[in-house]
Parts: sequence; C-alpha cells; structure tokens
Amino acid sequence: MVEPIHLPSRADRSAALERAGHNVFNLDSEDVFVDLLTDSGTGTMSTAQWAAMFEGDEAYAGSRSFHDLREAVEDVTGLPHTIPAHQGRGAENALYGTLLSEGDVVLNNTHFDTTRAHVANQGAEAVDCPVEGAWDHDSEGEFLGNFSIEKAWDVVDEVGADRVTVVVSTITNNSAAGQPVSLENLRETAQFARDIDALFVLDACRFAENAYFIHEAERSEASERASGETASREREAGQHDRPLAEIARAQFDDADAVVVSGKKDGLVNIGGFVACREESLADRVKARTTLYEGFPTYGGMAGRDLAAMAVGLREAVEPPYVADRVGQVAYLGDLLADADLPVFQPTGGHAVYLDAGAVLTDIPAERFPAQRFVCELYRESGVRAVELGEFAFPGAGRPQLVRLALPRRTYTREHLDHVADGVAAVADRAGEYEGLEVVTEPPMPELRHFSARLRSVPA
Repeated sequence: MVEPIHLPSRADRSAALERAGHNVFNLDSEDVFVDLLTDSGTGTMSTAQWAAMFEGDEAYAGSRSFHDLREAVEDVTGLPHTIPAHQGRGAENALYGTLLSEGDVVLNNTHFDTTRAHVANQGAEAVDCPVEGAWDHDSEGEFLGNFSIEKAWDVVDEVGADRVTVVVSTITNNSAAGQPVSLENLRETAQFARDIDALFVLDACRFAENAYFIHEAERSEASERASGETASREREAGQHDRPLAEIARAQFDDADAVVVSGKKDGLVNIGGFVACREESLADRVKARTTLYEGFPTYGGMAGRDLAAMAVGLREAVEPPYVADRVGQVAYLGDLLADADLPVFQPTGGHAVYLDAGAVLTDIPAERFPAQRFVCELYRESGVRAVELGEFAFPGAGRPQLVRLALPRRTYTREHLDHVADGVAAVADRAGEYEGLEVVTEPPMPELRHFSARLRSVPA
C-alpha cells in the first residue's frame, strides 16, 4: 500500500504543537511527516493477509477464521487454548482481570504502561526486576532485557511468596530499550515462578523479534549490510543453527499463559489474544472475555481481522522478513550512534532508544527532558516519537528515554535518514530549550502521557 505524505511547514508544526499541549499524542496524523510514535498496528499488511481478509468468516460463534487463528497460535506457540481480543490491552484486561486480586504482587522484567495500569486497576502492585545495566545506554550485554532472578527473590523476601501470584517476562523488553531476553533466562524465570507457586506469563507482543536476537550472531546479517561489520559470535550458545520458527516456539515452552498484541508481531492493524496451556485457566479467561470483549471465538474482532492475524503470525517468523525488520532498526540506530548520540546499542528489534537526559542536561527530570526532546524533534522535522521517561512513568526513577518505534514494512531508508537529521538537529541546540510542566492530566498516573497537556517553563 502506498500513501502520500507531506512535511508541514515549521510554522504549521509549531502551531500544531501548541494546540496539542506539547503532547504529541494529541497531534493529528495529517500533521506528521514520519510517524514513529509506535509500531503497534501501524505497519503494512502483506498481499497474503489482504487476500485472507476477503475470505473472513463473520459468524458470531465458531467462525472458520477463529479456527484458522487458533491453529496458527498453536503452531507458533505450542499453546492449545486461544482467546482473541480486540487488541493487546483487551487481552491484558481479560488475563490480568482474571488472575489478580487486591494486594497481589506481579513481578516483570519491566512492566510497560498498559500492563502496569491493568495491574494497578486490579488493586495489585507491579514491581520491575530488570537486570543491572538495563537502563544504561553505556551498558554492554547481549540480553539486557532479561528478568533478574536475584531482584525477584529480594521482593519475595520482602513481601512473602504468597503475595506474588504472577511472574511475567516481556519479550522483547519494551520499557528497557527493547532489549532481548534469552531462552536460558526464560527457563530460569519459569522455574522461579514454579518455586514460589506463581503463574508464569509471557508478554509476547514481539516474540519473533526476540527469537531473531536469540538466533542471530552478535551482529545480524541485515545489520552487517547496513554497517559493514562482520558477525563474530553467537548471542546465545547453540541457537544460531536452529530454525527461527523453532526458537520462536521454544520461547513459549514453559509459559502457563501468553498475552499478545497482534498489532506488533501479528503484523495486523488491530487484534490480540490470550493463549493458555491449561483448559481450566482458559475457561476462566473466556468468562471475562465474554463480558468485556465479546464471544470467545471473536473477542471483539471481525472475522476478516482474525484471518489476517492468522497469516501474520506465520509471516512474522519467516527469516527474510524479520531480518529486514531488525536490520532497518539497526540502520537507524547506527546513524545516531555514528553521530555520537547516546542510543542504546545494540538496538532493539522494533525501536531505537535515545537517552534524552544525557543530551538535554540543563533540564532536570521533573521538567521532562525527554518530552521536550520529543516536542522539538517534531518541531524540527515533523517526526513524531514518544517519551518513556518521567512523563510516562512518574516517580519510577528511570532514564529519560525517547523511543523511535518503526512501523513494519512502511518507511524507506530515506525516511530514516530524515529522522536521523532531525534528531541531530535537536541535539545541536540542546542548550536552548526550556522545560515542561503538566497543566492537566487524567486521574490514573499510569496513563497520563496519553492525554495530559503541558506548557513550557524555565528549566
């Protein structure tokens, strides 16, 4: 699919930013030139997916399209019970609303915003257990997205094992610069969950990208093409010669349940699902799905969208696709790193993460340097990114990250060159910017970055 886009004038971009209250979520898409706000549901579907949509079965119950999706989920993950939802947060509501009660504690390598909000909405507590260096752009390591078993045991010692009812591993670790999680760590995390009698859940929105990192050598072939560097060694021993689809499925071997936004590695514009190993848990999730999403064989989705996701899940583990996907992200990351900008290396599979706090050093965290960087990037180049620092995660003590998330199968290298030029231009003017303060925000702090409005104030 081809879509015309245009770059609004700088004056028009500045006016749009003011109307949006310095929150790029409030911008209209027609005001954006290159949109890197999210990779969720923003990519381009394949011809095979479009063809499948024309054969979608719109039956309310037991549609053929549901059975196609169920078979695809079982083929890719090995889990036999699939409950569709309209998107990832619908799946989170169905699963975590079923599993959690007031006072429960959920451990995660790093909770993302909607996951944390769903945990909080059930009266439970979300606790992050990232490994050392996960939020430091100068760190070196192959699997900085891993779940820290040591930190998890510290939490158990503090609150008691009976309160920790769910343990989650998010692959890739979106909030920790999109870094991958190793197969070994997934097994260790599952064993930890069994040791404390907790349920092990895999948040697997980007399962194919994570599998690719496990499969690849230190530098992927696609990244080599962009950088000229040569792969030197495996990321995870014994995995490079395994088929990618086999590694992808192995990630799910120890999971009791899986929650997926199909808008990522399902390669669709809408949809998600919960998959369960045991029928008893699946039946409980289906009851909540019926209440909030729809009958459990459509889950808030049209039959044609179920059909497209069934195709997309299989396409996501095709090596040429995922190599080019990860390679495109690596290309943008290399452009920024070559310009001496503080980006996390190696780059994640879906996005490049920049430490805005290390660039806008005159703006303290409470004045949202990463949000200011996002605003000025839009003003400078018409590029929309997203802040994942103090504004999105208030009081979390995280670095002031800017995420540049690439839609799948959408932009060309020339677009990414434009993005890199815009980022460099903002960095060149780092000492000129004021801070920001929140003017209005919603009552739930976990979700304030979606709709809050801000204004400029002296740093």
